[in-house]
Amino acid sequence: MNNRTVLISGAGIAGPTLAYWLARHGYRPTVVERSAALRSSGSPVDVRGRAVEVAEQMGVMPRLREAATDVTGIRFVNATGRHAGRIDLQALQRASASRDVELPRGDLASILYQASRDSAEYLFHDSIVGLSQDEDGVNVTFDRVQPRRFDLVIGADGLHSAVRRLAFGPESDFVRHAGLYVATLPLEGHVESGRDVLIYNAPGRAVSIHPSRGSPLAAFIFRSPAVPDFDHRDTAQHKRLLMATYADDAWRVPELLSRVRDAADLYFDSVSQVRLDPWWRGRVALLGDAASCVSLFGDGSTLAMAGAFTLAQALEASPGDHRLAFRRYEAEHRRLVDPRQRSVGLAASLIVPATQSGILTRNLASQLWPVAAAAGWLRSRLVPHRAAA
Repeated sequence: MNNRTVLISGAGIAGPTLAYWLARHGYRPTVVERSAALRSSGSPVDVRGRAVEVAEQMGVMPRLREAATDVTGIRFVNATGRHAGRIDLQALQRASASRDVELPRGDLASILYQASRDSAEYLFHDSIVGLSQDEDGVNVTFDRVQPRRFDLVIGADGLHSAVRRLAFGPESDFVRHAGLYVATLPLEGHVESGRDVLIYNAPGRAVSIHPSRGSPLAAFIFRSPAVPDFDHRDTAQHKRLLMATYADDAWRVPELLSRVRDAADLYFDSVSQVRLDPWWRGRVALLGDAASCVSLFGDGSTLAMAGAFTLAQALEASPGDHRLAFRRYEAEHRRLVDPRQRSVGLAASLIVPATQSGILTRNLASQLWPVAAAAGWLRSRLVPHRAAA
């Protein structure tokens, strides 16, 4: 029986999925998570294509559907709140016979954790601070618990991965700013939002209110060169940037900015891509956003789940040869990742047009959806998943 130990950094989406499948294959997974508990908030994310198949094999798909946001469409509004265009998401799903589901990221992470917690060790409120590997294993130093040795270490710890920094080098070598920043904020209390996502645009800026089964979520997305001395942990800096960027905007923006001023749960970061080759060094490999962040438009969770499944299958198929397993995992999973990374600019032009004419063109084009968009939906969502099957 396989008795090899694997340390996974990160209890988000990729980490628990990988822990579940490694345990099924006889490995002994340990998951270390910096946070003291699972995060309950987060942007809505999509489980699509290959990730739906993974969730079904894990037996969690009914729970994902119970937690679904049940968004019906995307409605574009002008400065006075009047209707300017709409995408009927339900019609797109019918046109493509889609089994996709959208749900809050926190709910997805919780469901995956619950599926894996009985077969994996979880270390919350701790983090990896040192890695030293040799031919036979990896010595790991933690911030809180005593050092331990593992056969393999997997970094599933996101865009700002500590494992990547320790094993591969500084973040600046691999993370590329994609020309946008994003902030999200849960809207507590009564917020009239309906079942459509509402999006208001000014040139280079977007503000949205996204309905959910719990609290709606506000999102701010704006185009900007890299901000000097930007710190993704500096909430005061983030609030200043939002106030300055959106100071003159209309619709419900002043109301939302007032919530930003008082917010304790504001997420803000650069929209970035991670580019490195290969995704592994020795006995340490990267997974999810740590390896190949595609940022922003919902695909990260789908790719995290698909990548975790592929990595576990590759390790199972190559017992005792982690190098071959890592190569197989990367070769297969890049077939899903690469098209997504190339399409970020197109997605940004849809959500955050750079000019007023771009906004008008997008709004007019949305009147032709879902008929014209159904073919594009099929190409962008289904074809890459079939190619990687």
